[in-house]
Amino acid sequence: MYDSSERKKIAAARALDATDQEIIEKAIDDGLTTAWDRLADQQPQCGFGALGVCCNRCAMGPCRIEPFGKKPTRGVCGADADTIVARNLLDDLATGAAAHSDHGREVVEVMLETAEGRSQGYQITDEAKLAAVAAEYGIKTGKRKKEEIAKELAHAFLEEFGTAKGKLQMAGRAPAKTQEVWKKLGIVPRGVDREIVEGMHRVHMGVDAEYTNILLHAMRVSLADGWGGSMIATECSDILFGTPKPIKTRANLGVLSKDKVNIAMHGHNPILSEMIVKAAADPALVKRATEKGAKGINLVGMCCTGNELLMRRGVPVAGTFLDQELAIATGALEAMVVDYQCIFPSLPQTASCYHTKVVTTSVKTKIPGAVFKEFRPENAYDTAKEIVTLAIDNFPNRNPARVRIPAKPIDMMAGFSEETIRKALGGTYKPLIDAIVAGKIRGVVGIVGCNNPKIKQDYGHITLARALIKRNILVVETGCAAIASGKNGLLVPEAADLAGDGLKAVCKALGIPPVLHMGSCVDNSRILVLAAHVANELGVGIGDLPVCGAAPEWYSQKAISIGTYFVSSGVYVVLGIPPKIFGSANVTTLLAAQLQGITNACFAVEPDPLKAADLLEAEINRKRAALKI
Repeated sequence: MYDSSERKKIAAARALDATDQEIIEKAIDDGLTTAWDRLADQQPQCGFGALGVCCNRCAMGPCRIEPFGKKPTRGVCGADADTIVARNLLDDLATGAAAHSDHGREVVEVMLETAEGRSQGYQITDEAKLAAVAAEYGIKTGKRKKEEIAKELAHAFLEEFGTAKGKLQMAGRAPAKTQEVWKKLGIVPRGVDREIVEGMHRVHMGVDAEYTNILLHAMRVSLADGWGGSMIATECSDILFGTPKPIKTRANLGVLSKDKVNIAMHGHNPILSEMIVKAAADPALVKRATEKGAKGINLVGMCCTGNELLMRRGVPVAGTFLDQELAIATGALEAMVVDYQCIFPSLPQTASCYHTKVVTTSVKTKIPGAVFKEFRPENAYDTAKEIVTLAIDNFPNRNPARVRIPAKPIDMMAGFSEETIRKALGGTYKPLIDAIVAGKIRGVVGIVGCNNPKIKQDYGHITLARALIKRNILVVETGCAAIASGKNGLLVPEAADLAGDGLKAVCKALGIPPVLHMGSCVDNSRILVLAAHVANELGVGIGDLPVCGAAPEWYSQKAISIGTYFVSSGVYVVLGIPPKIFGSANVTTLLAAQLQGITNACFAVEPDPLKAADLLEAEINRKRAALKI
């Protein structure tokens, strides 16, 4: 066991936020194993795997390539380091694109069932967004019922996954110059599933072995995600649940309640969480909670489900990816309800140390030790009430002696959809463009991605964001990066005082924070649309804009797809964690240098967030110089 000073030192090394540190100390004191402990148990991690030169694609392997010129230089089939690294990267990227896009398909299916009157509890909420997107697809609106329009649009969305027309409708939102780059490279996305399936075919032994050809298809797969599956997920969620508008809420583990039934919703798909919100407001269930000794029902979000809820419903967010075990370790959580993606399989084991029930809801995500409640659109509300009832009935099992809730949540502002930003600027991006031309805002950087226990939690996100806004660079964020900024006080208008004079003046005039919360990880598509609108107003490509991206603490395959669709669209991206490509000098050179001559953007790797800020500022200055501003 560690003494108090040792626990504080360990907690301070693991997380930036004080509330996280407090519960990390408690977890250590409780003897709980967390992601940080499991990472330590894995040391040293496989060097071959870290370099991307392990291959387990067929039964002749597994094979590994010696990265320093010694034997073996080829796998059993004859694949060299370039082929193995490129195939592994495409495999990871296709997995990430599939995760985002399958999420999108599920939302579309619920919209279709809602339009046909077969779902329970859902409705078409944003009719203006429905009409606008329907018009893009050539769907007539007129005096038709919203359900009729939504049904036709849902079918059009579903056709994008296995389309035979050879192009994605929403990819047409990209500026003409950007689309020309895609055409020259032969990477125009033809269909979401088409590109992912072809990607998985190419990585099979005996198919694609030329690393440039493999990586070009990886770019195409990523575009099918960003301008396809993810964008559909965002647009369809807005139609069903409402397009986000600025809303005030609170963040960090302090949002848990000591005297209410606490239910955390974790994962990515709002289909589940929206029904839980509705069920938690049911008077009969609120009455049941009081009868069990609670003072009500307290809902909190976690990870991207948290982002979906906070930006539409104002539900407070308890934390990021690495907070999921810590929320249970507070001892105050009656139920953690999950859908899919970024869910630790360890959660039931963690929960067994307390009274918390872990509830899985998707047939795609079953975890040993969890309670399974299948969530289907046709009985969604009934299932949501069952889950809330389970949590309420668990409240008397809470042990007050084991509860520790950090004292004070942090105020934050979220819900800056692309439409909201454009409306705040008067319906056009000209005021933003004018501010950039005048130098009040030097450029824009999107900070995205999750946490990784290899980096002090939130340190990369917060240090980078603070450095950028101080240099008059506007920051837009999604996913766990956005939650990190919420926990650290950067998502309130008052944070403008931390920005440089030019950005500060713009933010104070508009009453907005210098860091804008734009949603969940699929909502990176909102950043693409914003960039496309600005580029179209200027008559340039996205690659000409002083816009960059960064993922300081990324961990997942989804992040690989996100970073690649931004680079493929012309946005320079800095990663804080090295991707598994350094076993091939050719692959590394292509991604970190040669792409700049093709898409006017490339990848860089820089673990130090202050040095990363230097790289991003230099790239913004390069783009500004090219635009003569």
